[in-house]
Amino acid sequence: MTGISDTAVDALLAKGVRNIWYAIAPSTFVKDKPVSLRRCGYKMALWRDVTGELYALEDHCPHRGAPLSVGIPMGDRIACGYHGVQVDHTGVAVKVPGSPGCKLEGMKATRAFPVQERNGMIFAYFGDALHQTPPKLELPPELSDAEFSSFLCYAEWKGDYRYVIDNVMDPMHGTFLHKQSHSMSFGDTTAAFKVRDTQTGFIFEKEGQRNVNFDWTEFGDTGIHWLRLEIPYPKTGGPGGNFHIVGTYTPITDNVAAVTHWRCRKIDGWQRDAWRFLYKNRLEARHWHVLEQDRVVLEQMEPDARDREILYQHDMGLVRLRRYLKNKARAQLEALEASGQQAAA
Repeated sequence: MTGISDTAVDALLAKGVRNIWYAIAPSTFVKDKPVSLRRCGYKMALWRDVTGELYALEDHCPHRGAPLSVGIPMGDRIACGYHGVQVDHTGVAVKVPGSPGCKLEGMKATRAFPVQERNGMIFAYFGDALHQTPPKLELPPELSDAEFSSFLCYAEWKGDYRYVIDNVMDPMHGTFLHKQSHSMSFGDTTAAFKVRDTQTGFIFEKEGQRNVNFDWTEFGDTGIHWLRLEIPYPKTGGPGGNFHIVGTYTPITDNVAAVTHWRCRKIDGWQRDAWRFLYKNRLEARHWHVLEQDRVVLEQMEPDARDREILYQHDMGLVRLRRYLKNKARAQLEALEASGQQAAA
């Protein structure tokens, strides 16, 4: 019998399950100076070398705990601004100027985070003690297929990141909250839903309705957790057919979430140029307006809102996704317990 409590599982979920990649910030956040970010229960220091290569460590010098983010980048290492201790990108203290040859030199004492940059975003891998090597980062076709063109949309919202996940895994809210939107003013308010399995997750969709409104959401687990949906567009929305949205959501703290979306269309040639011009000049403001409607509602949700829910058939998708994440968190904690390890604080 496991000794893992529901409280421990929820504590891990609040910081994000481990052993997957998370989108942590747009690439533009890290320029010529180190940057400090809080993500998934860690305070991180990120910096670039002269070639633009990105590195990430826990923002904690192993000597006295000073933030490395106020230090001096030295290629693939960073020198703490407090006493000059140099920590390389793997977390090893390679030089202690104040005490050469001391026991700290050569010690791997700072946590390092594998990072990648894709589609304008920085992705970091958060592994537990049993999974230090990251899996392949596989993004859905909208972000990996050259036939698609996309725009990055990043925001930070107050509240638990799980409320944002619930919101996207709830196609029915579009018919009500976004009913004045130019692209979501149609759709049956009494639709029934079904769940359909995929190779990487599942699709939650309205029965007998497609290409009318925000009719379905897909969850995928491909080394990163993502949600995907389509919104049918009128011809006034420009060429390219349906509008694809891919989203992924990352805890910053218990009450702040990093909200990342890519707005995508499968389009090429002159039509791609036309759509990108149209998007920046007409459509982007409309999309931010729709997101703002979501933000206003979610930021006013009470922290215990999910403990007081009375759910119905339209909520099948979010219930299934919550169960999936909870089971994954519990399995990770059980594996750590069985090996004598502990989850990261």
